[in-house]
Amino acid sequence: MLPRNQTVSEFLLLGLTDDPELQPFFFYLFLSIYLATVLGNLLIILAVISDSHLHTPMYFFLSNLSFTDICISTITIPKMLVNIQAQNQSITFIGCLTQIGFVLVFSAFENFLLAAMAYDRYVAICHPLRYIVIMNIRLCILLIVLSLFLSTVIALLHSLMVLQLSFCKDVEIPHFFCELAQVLKLSCSDTFINNLLVYIVMSLFGSIPLCGIIFSYTQIISSVLRMPSAGGKLKAFSTCGSHLSVVSLFYGTLFGVYISFAIVDSSRNTAVASMMYIVFPQMMNPFIYSLRNTDIKQALKKLIGRIPPFLIFMDTMLIYLFSFFILFFFKSCPGYIEPHNLTSVSEFFLMGLSDDLELQPLLFGLFLSMYLVTMLGNMLIILAVSSDSHLHTPMYFFLSNLSLADIGFISTTVPKMIVDIQTHSRVISYGGCLTQMSFLILFGCMDGMLLTVMAYDRFVAICHPLHYSVIMNPCRCRFLVLMSFFISFLDSQLHNLIVLQLTCFKDVKISNFFCDPSQLLNLGCSDTFTNNIVMYFVGAISGFLPISGILLSYYKIISSILRVPSIGGKDKAFSTCGSHLTVVCLFYGTAIGVYLASALLPSPRKDVVASVMYTVVTPMLNPFIYSLRNRDIKSALWRLHSRTM
Repeated sequence: MLPRNQTVSEFLLLGLTDDPELQPFFFYLFLSIYLATVLGNLLIILAVISDSHLHTPMYFFLSNLSFTDICISTITIPKMLVNIQAQNQSITFIGCLTQIGFVLVFSAFENFLLAAMAYDRYVAICHPLRYIVIMNIRLCILLIVLSLFLSTVIALLHSLMVLQLSFCKDVEIPHFFCELAQVLKLSCSDTFINNLLVYIVMSLFGSIPLCGIIFSYTQIISSVLRMPSAGGKLKAFSTCGSHLSVVSLFYGTLFGVYISFAIVDSSRNTAVASMMYIVFPQMMNPFIYSLRNTDIKQALKKLIGRIPPFLIFMDTMLIYLFSFFILFFFKSCPGYIEPHNLTSVSEFFLMGLSDDLELQPLLFGLFLSMYLVTMLGNMLIILAVSSDSHLHTPMYFFLSNLSLADIGFISTTVPKMIVDIQTHSRVISYGGCLTQMSFLILFGCMDGMLLTVMAYDRFVAICHPLHYSVIMNPCRCRFLVLMSFFISFLDSQLHNLIVLQLTCFKDVKISNFFCDPSQLLNLGCSDTFTNNIVMYFVGAISGFLPISGILLSYYKIISSILRVPSIGGKDKAFSTCGSHLTVVCLFYGTAIGVYLASALLPSPRKDVVASVMYTVVTPMLNPFIYSLRNRDIKSALWRLHSRTM
């Protein structure tokens, strides 16, 4: 057995073309394909979740197929987009191995899912009276789990075999992602066992699902042909049309790639052919199911009909997509294209709160205590809500998600600060800085969105109490949380891409204890005019829309409460909003305070102290506000305490 590879630390992904003039075209093409793929498949998932008529085995498998398509596209396309934008084709050995593993997992999983969907159609058409009994929820979950388990085994098997290979000087992969066959070709050790294993596994696990699909459709066709009426035949075949189209697209592109790989010697042509099965089927699947399936079309219409109450979320999402377009349009225009020199800075220096060595132990103890209190408080809120059936309501569902966001928010900054104090090192790598910034914006924006959702929940509870359970149903609550996360994710990635546009930095000292995006922009020595415009535009909108939603909700709430005749009724209605109003004032009050402090006070140290208020103090105080002012939470915490004693 050969030792694990130590000779190669990275590979080069050659992509689809070397022509620099075609790079902007490919960037926009694949960005559009990726956004269409994610949006289309996400709409399928949301339609299936939100419509009770689609809670059937067929659509359960379809939602899993859509999730798999999102994952396959996310594994390959974002890396390709980053490489084009950064003009850097390298990928680390571990990154390449990870990409191979996940591509194999989700490709094999999609293969098994198509076979499971074919079996579902076979049972529905050939054994309609026993369909509910055979395709019960346990069997459906078992098929999904078994498919995922087999896919993971296949991926791990190939990954472990690649780990045994040694690589020499040739590190160029003629592809836009790490494909197993291409990586095996680069090895300078004997790959006979690897190639044999690839062919055995692919033949075995590729032929079994395909044979299952062929067998299912053979039985389906023979059963349909025995039907007396033409209408019955047409109806039976129509339920299989979308699935057959997806199967043909998946296996057709796969066989096309294999044939081109065997016949054509050109590596570029092979890369283009590979794009057909790794990019286009995932984009086309939601269109096939939405255009050919009446149930999905109706569910999507219902979903779109429910959107007006949540226009704030859709507007925000459109703003982010528009900002992506503006940013990359200006950055890719001829005459504006600059060489990206991301290697000029490998790390930054975080100034922290104080340089005084005598204060370091005090700061260490203070922030460690605050972090532990925050974690404990928010974890208790989550445990209380999950363990007490009386708290299984929309308000407390959103509260538990807010506590989770607070845990993520404080965990992004404080642990790094504590480690820096303990090790007497304030250095953070370029990649680490971008990661910290992304998670900070993700959870910070998630906090703001969730507070808006909670305000909407209180508005419905007070202004439309009789319709509350209908409007704030579990599907809608999950939809709101999912949209909050998706918008927050777009926000964080947009800021990330803005920073990636910077070609060099005039200084590496960040006057804060974490990587603040505004601080990073100030350090850029290239023209940041467009970046600043986009960042302020998005920041203003993403702050203005949630605050507008909260103000509108409370305007309606106050108007409704003032019409209540009894003082007791008014007091009770206001009491349900007290905790939320306090948290909103604390969150936006500290954020506005930090902004005013940075604008009025030139001292970087005072900016840092002000930043502590919204990154550390706010997440710590939220659980205290809800537990001290809310009887339900206090009762649930007392019952939780009694159970643990």
